[in-house]
Amino acid sequence: MAKKKQMLLIINPRSGREKIRLKLLDILDAYTGAGYQIQVHVTQKSLDARDAVLKYGGKKDLIVCSGGDGTLNEVISGMMELTKPVALGYIPAGSTNDFASSLKLPKQMMPAALNAVNGIPRAVDIGRFCEDSYFAYVAGFGAFTEVSYMTPQDKKNLLGHQAYILEGVKSLASIKSYVMKVTSPAETIEGEFIYGMVTNTVSVGGFKGLINQNVSLSDGLFEVLLIRMPKTPLEFSSIVTGLLMREEETSDLIYKFKASELHIEAQEPVDWVLDGEFGGDQTHVEIDNLHEAMNLYLTSNKNQKKGRLNQKLQEIKEITQNSEE
Repeated sequence: MAKKKQMLLIINPRSGREKIRLKLLDILDAYTGAGYQIQVHVTQKSLDARDAVLKYGGKKDLIVCSGGDGTLNEVISGMMELTKPVALGYIPAGSTNDFASSLKLPKQMMPAALNAVNGIPRAVDIGRFCEDSYFAYVAGFGAFTEVSYMTPQDKKNLLGHQAYILEGVKSLASIKSYVMKVTSPAETIEGEFIYGMVTNTVSVGGFKGLINQNVSLSDGLFEVLLIRMPKTPLEFSSIVTGLLMREEETSDLIYKFKASELHIEAQEPVDWVLDGEFGGDQTHVEIDNLHEAMNLYLTSNKNQKKGRLNQKLQEIKEITQNSEE
């Protein structure tokens, strides 16, 4: 008898609208049918997912995570500390799911779950932040970045993406600037900035194309956006227009460039956000691109069609069961 493959399934039951509760038995049935012996860990508190990966993940053949971007960040942070590489499957279940959008993962839960065992592994870049923290798709500071971790979970569940917009509007009156020196292998930029983000994604906060239209998740480079402090209402309007129009060029107020690493010095502590979660306040920051450091199960065209078919079959099954009841 063939030895069963070992899986660690990490679930954040509160992510999104708690959809995982309705699909969990079907997911477990599918994974068991695929030949896995499953250890399930349900997160209870902050950093619980990371701790579970460190405690159990090293002995597994596959780790699957169901949750939002914050849960995914914890899982990846734990996996980066394992001595043996383990592949990762992701079932997006959050309010915005920026990284899942960049990966073109299925939006429906069952196709995404099946993709985690039937998909094609692909190496993607991971960001390292100040030597001991990691991010999958964005590290940011300044205006609006606190919105993601200050928005209450119940409001995220109820309103989804609109929750971020509502909280963001509240912070307009309290925009703060930071005096910084940002050094990359190609250049050094100094100034007073209200916002900055270092990304490896096509979507941030549900908005696509803020930095660059041509994004690769495995080229060893980050896309960087820095916004200077506007001095007049006209300059502020120019910044908003430049972002909404998705202009590629750097201006006097908006800097856009690619870099494999960054060193950032600030005159005062700056609050950072990593994948939507609070990353601490820092005056000196080192950010490195860890090229193709993580294997993620992605969807091929064939598996996309298979996933849609399985989703339809699942819907028919549920309708039949309900009619029998």
